[in-house]
Order: sequence, then structure tokens, then C-alpha cells
Amino acid sequence: MVALRDRLTVPVLALGGSLMAVMQVVVVPLLPDLPRLTGASAGAVSWMVTATLLTGAVLNPVLGRAGDMYGKKKVLLIALGMMTVGSLMCALTSDIRILIAARALQGAAAAVVPLSISLLRDELPPERTGSAVALMSSTVGIGAALGLPIAAMVVQYASWHVMFWGTTAVGALGTALAWWAVRESPVREPGRFDMTGALGLALGLSCLLLGVSQGGQWGWTSPRILGLFIGSVCVLGLWWAQQLRAARPLVDLKLATSPRVALPHIAALLTGFAFYANSLVTAQLVQAPKATGYGLELSIVATGLVLLPGGVIMLLLSPVSARISAARGARVTLALGTLVIAAGYGIRIINSHSLLVILLGSAVCAMGTAFSYSALPTLILRAVPAGQTASANGVNVLMRTVGQAVSSAAVAAILVHHTSLVGGAPIPTLHGYLLAFAMAGTVALVACAAALVIPADPTLRDTRRASSSADAPRDEAFEGA
Repeated sequence: MVALRDRLTVPVLALGGSLMAVMQVVVVPLLPDLPRLTGASAGAVSWMVTATLLTGAVLNPVLGRAGDMYGKKKVLLIALGMMTVGSLMCALTSDIRILIAARALQGAAAAVVPLSISLLRDELPPERTGSAVALMSSTVGIGAALGLPIAAMVVQYASWHVMFWGTTAVGALGTALAWWAVRESPVREPGRFDMTGALGLALGLSCLLLGVSQGGQWGWTSPRILGLFIGSVCVLGLWWAQQLRAARPLVDLKLATSPRVALPHIAALLTGFAFYANSLVTAQLVQAPKATGYGLELSIVATGLVLLPGGVIMLLLSPVSARISAARGARVTLALGTLVIAAGYGIRIINSHSLLVILLGSAVCAMGTAFSYSALPTLILRAVPAGQTASANGVNVLMRTVGQAVSSAAVAAILVHHTSLVGGAPIPTLHGYLLAFAMAGTVALVACAAALVIPADPTLRDTRRASSSADAPRDEAFEGA
């Protein structure tokens, strides 16, 4: 029984990561119909996405730090439990206020991936850690790719409450399996939790992400948006000063600003931007009316199936990316991945009329994302002490989330400014989509440049040197013979 639990640790944690991604996207097929189903305005309904984004970004580093201090498995179970309770609340109500609160509760699941990665580092032997971490990182894309078509089919052929009953059941199963199969890590960093730092970070990030996510609706130059951005700068500035003075800070800024940690965080921000544009733009492009001259007018179910191969590719390539990182270093894997993402957008720019070419370009972007997302946590794990892995990876995932939020706003801004009337309705032009592809591809190239200047891992360099030294006597003997 003990051996079975040990063998199931990685699959169970990967299931939790996939469930987190599924929970984030299941509401997407519902958005057009939710105003009718709930009696709420379209603006209120949009908060079912925004609330999850905000709480996920805020709780990621907070729960990561709590995991480092009080036990990673314990906090992981809390995050999975909050996700499941939020799904149950959605299944029981049609009140938009309760639905928004439930979706905010589900945002806690964003901490599942960094906590799981930290547990894998603490519990697995070194020879298994790389592939397990790569698989864990890929669950974000796998869950999102699987969740969208499944949710769309459930919504199309059954009640939308059925979808949330299903996610509640699967969430409860995932939580129970994690409680049974995952061991608690003995690695701790004791101390007093920095509540002031947690509240300051929560307020600053909320202002920033609320401004980014609502800028298109409220107007980028409106007093509310400008006030949010100014407030974010002020609050995060004060938070930064407080963290530098704190004896046990929420985020170790001295470590976070070192090149081996700061550059992967920057690369995570840029990669999150580039990755998210692929799913966002592809989904809109293939659903565009055929009257546009480029649209395929696919249903939401068919659109989900178009994105599905990307998740399969990420699953299949996770062990490949782990082998590249073991042989050449994670920064090489990250640089390769971002370069492949840029190549995928190049394919999309050349041809975005044919479904086969769209599938190819989207698949290439997914390949690059698999390499990039598997390399980022490996870079962090090798750069921070064992007692800070969950909080450091939480910050890295936070940077990816911020990148995705900015990507959504930037893509929306481009498409809004490049529209034409089709059947009396404003529809983005093909030129607008191509500009969005070019923007995302350029950001991927900048991420590649950031990856290339990350300092090399000294342990990997020492391993290669030792390997070369060990091979030298055999080479000399061979030459003598």
C-alpha cells in the first residue's frame, strides 16, 4: 500500500494541477448566456472571470509562503478544498453575487502548482524530480485544453449547473487522493507570518490587475483606471520598503532580485503574455463569421477541439523538456521554448485562413510553451533555498498570471481598433489578428533574450566538469591502445 501511494504521488499532484486549470476555463463557454441565465448584466457576469484572476494572483505567493512555513501538503489541501467548495456553491445557485464569490474562492487553486512543485522537490529522488516538475508545469496547458471542449459540450447538451456538479465531484476526488497519496514535506522555514506584507501585496496586486482587466470596459484614461494604477504603484512601493525591513518577509526581495531568480521571473511574465495570446486569438479567429473572408464560423465545441491538440502536445513533450534541461540546462530549454513560440506565431502570420495551418501554428506554440513552462520552475528550484521553494515558485506563477492579464488587455486593445462591420456588427479584421500575432511573437523573442542572459547553473557546470574528468582516463587509454 505504501509503495502504491508513492507511485501515485506524481499523478495525483498532476491531477490537482489539471483540475485547477479546468476550473479557470469552465466558465468561458457560459459567458454569452450567463446574463440571461442569472438576470445580471454582461459587466457583472465578467466578474466571474475577473474574481478568479484577482484572488489567484493575490493568494499564490501568500499560500506559497504559508506552505513553506506550516506545511506544503496542509496548504495544498486547503487550496484544493476551497476550489471544490467554490464549485459546489456555483452548482447550488444562480445568484450572480454568490457566483462571483464562489469563483473568487476557486482562485485559491492557483497555488496548487507551485505547492506541488515544491513537494516534488522535497519528496522525490533527484533523478525523478526533473520529469515530474516538467509534467506538473504542463498541467496548466493540459487542463485548459481539456476543460474548454468538455465544458462546452456539457453546456450545450445539459444544464450549466450539471457542469459545476461534475467539477465538484472531481474536485472532491482530487482532494481526497491528495490527502491519501501525498506525503507532508519535512522541510520548513519557521518564523512569524508577515501579515502586513500579505495585506500590502494583496491590495497592490488587486489594484494593478483590476485596472488591467477592466481598462477596456471602463476606459484606459478614465479616473477609475488611472486611480487604480496610481494606487497600485504607491501601495507596492510601500510594500517593497516594508519587505526590505521585515525580519521574516513574505517575499525575500534580496533573493528575488538576484539575477538567477529575477530573470526567470521576467521570462515568466513575458512567456505568460506570449502563451495566452495563442489561445485567446485562435478562439476568436476560428469563430469569426465566414462573411469576414477569413473566419471559419466554428461552434464553441469545435473551437475547444481546435485547442485540444495543444494540451496533448504539452503532455507528451514534458519528459522531452526535462531531458533537455538535464543535459543542457533549464535556461537553454527556456530559450528554445520561447523561440519555438515565436516560430509558431510566424506560421500564423503567413497563413491564418486554413484550419490545418491554424492547427499547425497553434501546435507549434504549444510545443514552445511546454518547453518554457517546464524550464521556469526548474530554474527557480535550483536558485532558491529548499525552505523557500513554494513561495518563490508562487511568485513565478504570479508573474505568468500578470503576463496573461496584460496579454488579454493588449490583444483586446488591438482588435477593438481594427474592426469592420460584418452583418451590421463590428468584427475584428484579419489585419488586427496578424498584428496580435506579431506582438506576441515579438514578446516571445524578448523572453528568449532574457533566458539567454540567465546565469548558468553552477551545479550543472560542476557536473559536466566532473563527467569530463571521469571520461579523460578512458580517452587516454583508448588513444594509447
